Amino acid sequence: MEMGSDGPRAKRMHLAAPGIHEEAPPPPAATAEATDLEPKVVEQKSGEPPPRAEKDEEQLLDRISSVSDHILGEIISLLPLKEGARTQVLSSKWRHLWRHAPLNLDFRGLPASDNVLSTSRCVLVSEILAAHLGSGRRLCLPGSHIQCRADALDAWLRSPALDNLQELEFYFYGRRYCAPDLVVNLLLPPPASIFRFSSTLRVAIISNCYLTDDAVETLRFKQLRRLALVHVKISEVSLHKIISVSCPGLECLLLSTISGVRCHRINSPTLRSIGICSSSDELIIEDAPSLERLLYPEMNKRMKTTVICAPKLETLGCIPEKYTKSRIVFGSTVIQVGLRIDNLATVVRTVKILAIHMTFSDQDMVIDFMRFFPCLEKLYAKETNAPCEQKRRNRKNWNLLTSLDIRLRTIVLRCYRRTHFQVNFAAFFVLNARMLKSMRLEVESCNYNEHFFAEQHEILQMEKRASRHARLCFATYCHHEVSGTMHLDDLDSTDPFACGC
Repeated sequence: MEMGSDGPRAKRMHLAAPGIHEEAPPPPAATAEATDLEPKVVEQKSGEPPPRAEKDEEQLLDRISSVSDHILGEIISLLPLKEGARTQVLSSKWRHLWRHAPLNLDFRGLPASDNVLSTSRCVLVSEILAAHLGSGRRLCLPGSHIQCRADALDAWLRSPALDNLQELEFYFYGRRYCAPDLVVNLLLPPPASIFRFSSTLRVAIISNCYLTDDAVETLRFKQLRRLALVHVKISEVSLHKIISVSCPGLECLLLSTISGVRCHRINSPTLRSIGICSSSDELIIEDAPSLERLLYPEMNKRMKTTVICAPKLETLGCIPEKYTKSRIVFGSTVIQVGLRIDNLATVVRTVKILAIHMTFSDQDMVIDFMRFFPCLEKLYAKETNAPCEQKRRNRKNWNLLTSLDIRLRTIVLRCYRRTHFQVNFAAFFVLNARMLKSMRLEVESCNYNEHFFAEQHEILQMEKRASRHARLCFATYCHHEVSGTMHLDDLDSTDPFACGC
């Protein structure tokens, strides 16, 4: 739902073409010449198919048959396992293609009970690998198998059906990637066969295991582009070796619940996206010339982030206000999470997208963030219930920000409940952001109605908006947040905070 200066936008109707009310010109007079140009009608006996129908069907089949087996096999390998397997009920050619196409085997797509360790599913995995005659493209298994079914897992990984595997995922169960340190410390190493794909893997999600120094020492993932370590025990030296040496082409890195590492040091010329949800005390971006996105699914209460060299950093968040001991350092400027930004001698002009959890009543924080990120184009803000001592900080004046300082084009306010501070926050940008195109308010379902929309349009003074192109948009509250479950796909997204709902 969008609203402009004229209230709710009316639903568009599919109208006829212009001139619908004009009289149609009379048909041209029939002449001998016109008659000769008219197509001749061939009489057809009832019940007979059109003359070209059978030929069209044959031509369609011929087109599919003309596609090379290699291309058809690649198409089948991109299908979910169940859909790809259905081709076996077709002709012998399709059965041949299924058995020789690059294998896409996802444990979650196998028919069985809800039990993760279902014996029937494991039997199916063994049967599929034994029958498949092609190479492997993708293998997706529960991370718990590394601990509970090590022998079976080792046999699967050694199967010729997985030769040249490109994607290997050991997924972790649970909404949030967290576990007590005691549990992580009891993890066992994965079977050695897991590393036999190091020369072909492009995507790897490793979870629920202990990566020893000896195992990491000789690793070299030449083709790896995306890596996630989830619920993993690893030494600080081994982790830094994986990032800096073992994966020379790494672009996306997700670190979640990493045990054994106090400080994450990032030195990589190729990394473009980093997601971190770890109990580690420190993250240092020493040299990351290609880094564009730095995401915190859930920031550690005491983590210190120092950005030394990240000249292309464009996306940052989510930054929570509630953890007063956390901080982010850019040069000589310190963002003391939950309190303030100290020393605005340094500003970050590269950041275009920012997500923060904040108290809208704290004008100081809003002003400081806007001045510290002067080229900000997208702001995602969610109100938090801050302690009372933080709400008293309200000394600066909105006038410190002029219309020329604000380059925001999109603002998303999550959990919008029409509180006094939320209204003041939104109205300020409506009245002062000259480049604003969209303000999205995510509301509860009970407020998603025309009356509420019209009321907010009036309260926020949309008729006085600074940008003629600004629109007020409404959506029901969505649970898509990077602060929840994060996947490697989030790191690949240009705007990981955006929701397509």
